[in-house]
Amino acid sequence: AINNKNNSLIMRKIVIYVCGLFMVLAAFACVQKDNVNLEWKKEGQGIWKISVGKQEKVTLLSELDITPQWKAIEEIGDAPLAIDPKDVKTEVVDGKTYIRFPLDKDEKIFGLGLNFKTVEQRGRVMRLHVDHYGGSDNGRTHAPIPFFVSSKGYGALINSARYIDVWVGTSVRQDSSNPPVAKDRNTDKDWTAQPYSDNLEFLIPAEGAEVIVFSGKTMLDVVRRYNLYNGGGCLPPKWGLGFWHRVPSLFTDTEIEREVQEFRDKGFPLNVVGLEPGWMTASYPCTYEWDNTRFPNPQAFTKKMKESNIQTNLWMNPYISPKGELYDRIKPYTSSHTVWCGIVPDYMMSEAQRILIDHFKKHQLNLGVSGYKMDENDGYDSWLWPDVASFPSGTSAEQMRQIYGSLMQKVTTQMYKDENKRTYGLVRAANAGTTSFPYVIYNDYYNHHDFITALVNSSFIGVLWTPEVRASRTSEEWLRRMQTVCFSPLAMLNAWADGTKPWTFPEVAESVKAISLLRMQLIPYLYTAFADYTFKGTPPVRAMNLEEGYNMDEKMLQVSFDATNNPYALAIKKEVKDQFMVGNSLLVAPLFEGEKERKVILPKGKWYDFYTGEFAGEGEIISVSPGLDKIPVYVKDGGIVPMFPPIRQIDNKQYPLEVRHYGNAPGIYDLYDDDGETFNYQKGEFVRIVLTVDVDASNNKMGKASIPGGKNVWSYSDYIFRYMTK
Repeated sequence: AINNKNNSLIMRKIVIYVCGLFMVLAAFACVQKDNVNLEWKKEGQGIWKISVGKQEKVTLLSELDITPQWKAIEEIGDAPLAIDPKDVKTEVVDGKTYIRFPLDKDEKIFGLGLNFKTVEQRGRVMRLHVDHYGGSDNGRTHAPIPFFVSSKGYGALINSARYIDVWVGTSVRQDSSNPPVAKDRNTDKDWTAQPYSDNLEFLIPAEGAEVIVFSGKTMLDVVRRYNLYNGGGCLPPKWGLGFWHRVPSLFTDTEIEREVQEFRDKGFPLNVVGLEPGWMTASYPCTYEWDNTRFPNPQAFTKKMKESNIQTNLWMNPYISPKGELYDRIKPYTSSHTVWCGIVPDYMMSEAQRILIDHFKKHQLNLGVSGYKMDENDGYDSWLWPDVASFPSGTSAEQMRQIYGSLMQKVTTQMYKDENKRTYGLVRAANAGTTSFPYVIYNDYYNHHDFITALVNSSFIGVLWTPEVRASRTSEEWLRRMQTVCFSPLAMLNAWADGTKPWTFPEVAESVKAISLLRMQLIPYLYTAFADYTFKGTPPVRAMNLEEGYNMDEKMLQVSFDATNNPYALAIKKEVKDQFMVGNSLLVAPLFEGEKERKVILPKGKWYDFYTGEFAGEGEIISVSPGLDKIPVYVKDGGIVPMFPPIRQIDNKQYPLEVRHYGNAPGIYDLYDDDGETFNYQKGEFVRIVLTVDVDASNNKMGKASIPGGKNVWSYSDYIFRYMTK
């Protein structure tokens, strides 16, 4: 009996030991140190791919059928990696992936989503999560793209469709090679609540992730390489760069026709009419079918619009009403949860895509509709599907939320491409990989200053953003908003709720007309900027930080101690986020309501006033007071700006081109032209007209337009050079 008891105790000890050993081994197994064997696979010139842990099937890029533009990437030229691969640390712990990049003392980090208040992201903590923007740069935004650009000359995309946590120079590690010095708050005036941090850390709630690293001689080269890897930027139809007007929600075809006529009578530009939810038999949720009381003959309506050079853009959201013919067909391919009592189609499934496309073609594309405004595919949590929802494709609700807007863009873009028609539209949600899709992000947030910050930030992450105009308190605000929207990727007045029109404030109506017509005049310049986005990856609207010769550092402004509002005396970042570049040569510096003057930071080199051609400054900060009628715009020395006459609409006619030259340096400009409507440019059916201005020793200027032999020209009948600087 004693021996049996001893044997039993021994066996129990052995079992406990073995179990303990297994627990240790299991714990060790769940911590995967990847650094020793981390493989950096070179994908192309200046592009590397890293695989960490177990890769997920669904990523931000995996479902979008993207083809990198390898030839254009090679033309940028190779660039060495600006960081030592050994300094990038990765591990997988408890089913989560950790990735850490080093940060130098003065290194700046840009990107990490469509932020509305901050440009330089160092010192921030965020969870990158598709959502309606709620007024705080906390990572919840319409395009929470996990791509950052470093001032050292590299960038990285965390290619995971998960909610990603990121600490941008805020976390301090014990093993830091540059640890901060501990200070005593009681005695040291330099004590800070946010000590120096030398790392950028990501947490991905998955057992693995893919990282794609891009290098470049400049930050702009990094961004260009990233955009080209994602297929290159979109090239909208020419009409998409004209002026847009969205009519009140319940307007009928007759009321819209009357509104279009009013634009014509008053001489205001108009190329696109946007129809809001009332065009459908039901919305919130939607049928995607025309309401025959308001639109008894939609095909005749769209045809009449096109005969007036007006394109029709339709509002929609993703949620399908039981009242329409689509409901029963799509229901087997929808989520476990509804939104506004509408079923949620699983855009991951090819069968669901086919059913949706058939419906869209039948009720919209085949009737002459030119594109969509895709609303409500971003948030809020209280009405969007929850993370416990399931989808028949097996894609998790979290991943679906991160890529839903991207999938909608892909499906509708391909639908138009199959018809060899370009489209241009609006969307509320995007993520990495949507650079080539012809959609511009918008939202309901309405802070004018923050709109411009978002415009700046969009250039770091491969998306487009529009600071649309809806309403204003005063005529001054109305005009200032109109001035900025006319220098954005999509110029739009959205009158869906209150019926505003460009001439709503009579005292500034002529000034609004002038800036709207200037937008139309600049279309040759803007269209070329978009062609450079497509073929070279250069953002058409971009941050000053991406401009050569710009060297204005953001500063930290120390704030005094406040026991209630700022008990840790946290410093505030002073950033330059209210001016930006458009195309190769234009610097735009908006004013806001109440401002009579402002400071403008001019990069290195000489800069000239766009309106007069007069010298404005050289690598300096200037103060300007342009008056209410003008938005400050400057052109770099030697800059060439091709312009249409002040036309109301884009049509298929040829127009004489005014070629403006600024400064006294010689200039060269590759003007782009094609048919403006189809994808034939991808077959080589386009032309680059070389505009040059030579300057001799006596400052005499001679302009020339060179058209390659045998090439067609669609838009220009003559080239009239105008030398703005005397």
